[in-house]
Amino acid sequence: MAAQFGRRLCKGAATTAVAAAAVAALSASQAPGVTADGQGRQTASDATPSSEQGADGGSATGNSPYYTDLPPLNSPNPSPSSGTGTIDPAAAEAGIPATVLDAYKQAEAALREKKPGCNLPWQLLAAIGKVESGQARGGRVDADGTTLSPILGPQLDGNGFALIKDTDDGAHDGNSTYDQAVGPMQFIPSTWAWAGRDGNADGRKDPNNIYDAALSAGHYLCRFDWDLSDRGDLRKAILSYNNSTDYLNTVLSWLEYYRKGTHEIPDGSGTLPGDRSDSGTVVRPSSPAPAAPPVSATPPAPKPTPEPTPAPGKPGGQTPKPTDPGSGSPTTPPPATTPPTPTDTVHHLEAAGGTMLTATAGGTFDERIGARAETDAGKAVARVRIRFTIQGDTDTTFTGGESVATVVTNTSGVAVAPALRAGERTGAFAVRAVVVGRDIPGVAYKANVTERAADALVRTGDAALTCTPGGAFAEQVELKATYGGAAAGKVAATATLVTSADDPSENDKGPYFKDADGQAVRTLKGLRTDADGLLKLPRLYADDTTGTFLLRVTTAGGATVTVELTVAAAGTGAETGTGTGTEAPAPAPSTDPAA
Repeated sequence: MAAQFGRRLCKGAATTAVAAAAVAALSASQAPGVTADGQGRQTASDATPSSEQGADGGSATGNSPYYTDLPPLNSPNPSPSSGTGTIDPAAAEAGIPATVLDAYKQAEAALREKKPGCNLPWQLLAAIGKVESGQARGGRVDADGTTLSPILGPQLDGNGFALIKDTDDGAHDGNSTYDQAVGPMQFIPSTWAWAGRDGNADGRKDPNNIYDAALSAGHYLCRFDWDLSDRGDLRKAILSYNNSTDYLNTVLSWLEYYRKGTHEIPDGSGTLPGDRSDSGTVVRPSSPAPAAPPVSATPPAPKPTPEPTPAPGKPGGQTPKPTDPGSGSPTTPPPATTPPTPTDTVHHLEAAGGTMLTATAGGTFDERIGARAETDAGKAVARVRIRFTIQGDTDTTFTGGESVATVVTNTSGVAVAPALRAGERTGAFAVRAVVVGRDIPGVAYKANVTERAADALVRTGDAALTCTPGGAFAEQVELKATYGGAAAGKVAATATLVTSADDPSENDKGPYFKDADGQAVRTLKGLRTDADGLLKLPRLYADDTTGTFLLRVTTAGGATVTVELTVAAAGTGAETGTGTGTEAPAPAPSTDPAA
């Protein structure tokens, strides 16, 4: 116990050693490029977020405070249990509560299926969960994964923190004045509104549920087609969660620690971190979290001091005091009056991009949607969050697979949404832009997805297609569709045995296809080219009618090809026929599957 307590106080030696070790490991790991300064701290030359990262409004957490504790020097070995029925403190710190660990792994599995190119490791979710909430306060969750008591960050009232006024009428954080980060992954309500997912299939999206929160965090980290096995994309994703280089380094340290191995511990037996990004060093308890909801560690009571003098920029000389993620109650009330935010000054939105957009199924829309925030006098308003939402019966998404994107306006007052990607569902839909945190009319944009098309269709071979009466054609018809010279994949097509070159009606005699029941059919609908634009038709059969017949194939977009088919008795050289098949009696087509 004394040794453990002493280790916590020796931050100058222990954490520096841990950071140095983590940096050395990271330099050779899947997150290369992290170096160490002279103090053994991690540095990141490219830690500044890219312009893309503004598309979520700044961060998932509103850049709320986070825990800064670094991983322990060594994992417990060989077992997290001391054998006395209690969990060793070091084991509790290094382990991950069972339900929380299961949620991380389930989220990884879901993202592996939904967004395989993201390469999301569950250890990254564990690292963020550790930094944001100490793994849901050491695993204080019920059997369904919902926290036993709310985990709330401080209210974001601009008093030492970001200023984010209420966006959910207190639905998630219980605060109808300002937003607060919520749940084990600390989402602010405005981000949860579009990023929230149902991870435990109970029909609800609850930021206080670790399954929902973990899956939502995974989708958030995987947007913009980021590949988290790539160093640059990994860093961008972490910084988009909380835009701080120190945050990035802390998460990377825990990520590397968990990659080396961790273990499962019982729910509720994990330790609560003690060091916060918005406060000084705090000595945390050396024993696992108690059975009752834990009380946040706080600094020793300060000695009496004289009445404080007003601090520059702080009305009344009030200095914000730290709050614990989970308390939800700042120790200093907000100022009596708060200056208007940029959002408060927005009077209306104006369209700043195409109002009618079109794309082919599976393609990317050429135009980008934009919106400009303006005051009543028409002046541009910067630093305002605009939420774009895809509406209607469509599977079109923004880049990254999301149907909602939040973008911050630039100095010209304009927010440009990520590119739209059309799905396979054709038809009209809309995209609506609104100001986050303001109840003012939005701007709607019309869009339409048209079916895939081809403008040329040709046979891939030139061999003559012949058959004897009552037989089967040896060659199957194979075609290739193109559009603008490129392969036209997944294009709809129809094949018909037509009466003649001038009469596109279906022929009632001659060659035919077979349906699933072996019955003769002379029109096939619902055909579709493959990814390379190729279309191979089913085998053709002949009835007893001889002559030359025509097969016509037409695609969406109007591409057409007509193929000649000859039915002739053996030994005739297949030279007879007028294109109408009238040289021999025309009995009814064979319907025998064996024919």
